[in-house]
Amino acid sequence: MHCRMTLSVLAVSVMLTGMSCVKRSDVGAPPVPTAESLQSGGSSDETILVRLETSKGNIEIEVHPDWAPRGSARFQELVEIGFYDECRFFRVLPNFMAQVGINGDPQVHAQWGDNTIQDDPVIQSNLAGYVTFAKSGLPNSRSTQFFINFKDNSSLDSQRFSPFGKVVAGMDVALAINAEYRELPDQNAIRQVGNKYLASQFPNLDFIKKAYVVRE
Repeated sequence: MHCRMTLSVLAVSVMLTGMSCVKRSDVGAPPVPTAESLQSGGSSDETILVRLETSKGNIEIEVHPDWAPRGSARFQELVEIGFYDECRFFRVLPNFMAQVGINGDPQVHAQWGDNTIQDDPVIQSNLAGYVTFAKSGLPNSRSTQFFINFKDNSSLDSQRFSPFGKVVAGMDVALAINAEYRELPDQNAIRQVGNKYLASQFPNLDFIKKAYVVRE
């Protein structure tokens, strides 16, 4: 993050960052389309199920490419390469949302910091349990951070926050994510120092242990 901004129900400006990671070999899921391939015309309407194994329990997200093709493809891409593993929920606001997606390794972050994707039309509303990429106030600024809506945040719809999926299991887990630090973690410090900064200053943050596509 270049700066830490404050989301509110009426005015939201959430900065994104983006990062990459070495591809995991233990997932075994088929390859997914990249955000770039969707921007060039390829797409799929098939939903996938992503499981987040977190320090609080499991959360399962049903991803809908027909809701937000570019956002869905980017999320799948990052899940497949193991990007979200060990990422902290660094921004959690009760009765609003939980945000995650800054990689804990600054070198990994540096590879994706400016790798943004184009906006998707807002087809679904930011209702409770819906999952959406964070963005700044600028167009086409989504990268790696996403949040889980805790309640009806449909006021975000007009600000181009386009949900790409929804929690279909484990919403109780999402609501139990530790919110004691609210917005105190500094996003720029996370980008520069990574999880070492968070572990020393905010040791009780919940985190994603592993994220992967569920094979049915």
